[in-house]
Amino acid sequence: MKSFKYVVYQEDKYYVSQCLNVDVASFGETVKESVDNLKEAVELYLEDENVDQVYQSVGEMFTGEAQINA
Repeated sequence: MKSFKYVVYQEDKYYVSQCLNVDVASFGETVKESVDNLKEAVELYLEDENVDQVYQSVGEMFTGEAQINA
């Protein structure tokens, strides 16, 4: 079993979830649906026999957002 890190953000009426270990993303109408869809997408992605070559371990992580005057 592998664990993975992800971020979730809202775009219009959908929540987008993006895996930080591999280049996989998904979306849903709720945060839970978005994460559930991401889990399924990552599982399908990891079925590929060569995926260990591109899977990256991501340690403790924090996400945030800031505004700048630009």
